[in-house]
Amino acid sequence: MKKDLVAFQLVKFLEARGVEKIFGLCGHTVIGFLDALKESAIHFVSVRHEQIAAHAADGYSRGKGCRVPGVLLTHLGPGLANATTGVAEASLNSIPMVVIAGDVPSCYFGRHPHQEVNLHADASQYEIFRPFVKRAWRVDRPELLPEVMDKAFRLAVTGRPGPVLVSIPMDIFSMELDTRFFDMRIDNNPLLPKPGLDEKTAEEIAVMLAEAKHPILYPGGGVISSGASEALTALATHLEIPVLYTLMGKGAIPDDHPLAVGMTGFWGTDFNNKTAMKADVMMAVGTRLSEADCSSWYFGETFDIPPTRLIHIDINQEEIGRNFKTAIGAVCDAKMALGAILAAAKRLYPHGVKRPETVKEIAETKAAYFASIAEAQKSDQFPMRPERILADLREVLPRDGFVVADVGWNKNGVGQQFPIYEPGTFVAPGGLATMGYGPSAALGVKVACPDKKVVALIGDGGMGANVSPFATAAVEDIAVVWVVMNNCAFGTIAGLENQHYQHQFGTLFEKDGKPYSPDFAAIGEAYGIKGYTVKSASEFRPVLEEALALNRPCVIDVRMENAPVITEGCWNINDIFRKRGEEKPWRVWAWEEIEPWRMEK
Repeated sequence: MKKDLVAFQLVKFLEARGVEKIFGLCGHTVIGFLDALKESAIHFVSVRHEQIAAHAADGYSRGKGCRVPGVLLTHLGPGLANATTGVAEASLNSIPMVVIAGDVPSCYFGRHPHQEVNLHADASQYEIFRPFVKRAWRVDRPELLPEVMDKAFRLAVTGRPGPVLVSIPMDIFSMELDTRFFDMRIDNNPLLPKPGLDEKTAEEIAVMLAEAKHPILYPGGGVISSGASEALTALATHLEIPVLYTLMGKGAIPDDHPLAVGMTGFWGTDFNNKTAMKADVMMAVGTRLSEADCSSWYFGETFDIPPTRLIHIDINQEEIGRNFKTAIGAVCDAKMALGAILAAAKRLYPHGVKRPETVKEIAETKAAYFASIAEAQKSDQFPMRPERILADLREVLPRDGFVVADVGWNKNGVGQQFPIYEPGTFVAPGGLATMGYGPSAALGVKVACPDKKVVALIGDGGMGANVSPFATAAVEDIAVVWVVMNNCAFGTIAGLENQHYQHQFGTLFEKDGKPYSPDFAAIGEAYGIKGYTVKSASEFRPVLEEALALNRPCVIDVRMENAPVITEGCWNINDIFRKRGEEKPWRVWAWEEIEPWRMEK
């Protein structure tokens, strides 16, 4: 009988599962695992805060096309709690992740050893993650760890992808275990078939799309993560169907494709939302049809479902019919579904369908939209117009370069007016919309794609939330370029507050009544990365070109006007805000405005 320490067997298991990077932070509960990891080919990327590690693991998985889970290592108690925001963000965006957390010694469960979480149950730290992970395990015996790890890696990537947690008492890392337990599981990695679409349903959907007067395709993030973008683009081209998309679906079709229309919802343009509303058939694929993309589900703002007939395809059966009345629902993988529908469309309509007027209208409207912002894109004013920042970046960034956004102008503006050409190269916090996501996620993206250019667009609020990704970048030489779009404010919230209450209390960064900002370029230099301070609009592009050419971590601090992102869609909160003494009935009371089909007699 051959034995070895659990920590070393676990590292061997991770190597066999193809793990190349682990993002995390040390702590006394995981030192035994770090000892085993020290001599491994797996690269441990050490960060300064567990939320950074979680976002970086998220970005790493996205950089790999969500084909593999990001792996996060964290200490117990405060370490695990610090990671919650990042793991929850990954969960709501369906990003696969395996979280390995150290826990209190198993012999001390319930005695309140150092940093134990036990107010409702003994040694119950793993329960913190239950609301947002696909499953959380606490491993109570060493023999169970191989089975749990096997399940964890498979569960993270099957069905709707997402994070899982394995909480391991620290003494288990240091126990000896018969190697046969891990040997039985180490190569138990079968190729799991994904649910497809039957031929009859595929043909029915193809006919609905082809015969419709105003069909639209509506991809979400599931199209990108399943590798279905090529099939989506081919189907749109064959039947000449306009493609709108969710924020997370941006990049599912190249934005310069003649049938690519744009993003819908709160920050969608007027044409985009009207195109969605006039559709007689809409096929949504790989999307939860969430609030931001659907203008708070208000009828007559982005979608009119019904009379629009909705075809909804998603890997998660719980999403079908959740938010809109559905004509055809299919629980299947996006790539399998789109491939089947494309094949059916080519059989039934070998010469395709032509909609020249639709193609012409899209081209004219897109040209008109960019003409409407052309002045701002070329403006020499300083602080800079945000449109100029985005336009200069698009001209400099390679077609396959990554843009990692945070929240605010850098996400909403990019979604609305920044062309993305390759699937997966736009990385943004969607579901949880976490401020501070971008600085850390960019690390993971660059580690996953070292040969690609990676630019993180970050507001000064998001960058100020945590600048320590600079330290990891400096130590590991991770060549991210951070562009701090600095308006000395929590800009989006400042705009909302000013719109409804005519003040900006609590949202501006000021000192002695004047705008205040730390010097992010100097902070970068202090951490050991290259820092730039842009002092005029004409400086920005040359500085950006230089930073990208250096192929080393850089931060560019550029002052920006706090201009609102133009919003043509509807957001429910704008009907909820109410000043004292103001007579303002809430639209949300009128259910018929949100879901008229539920009101039908």
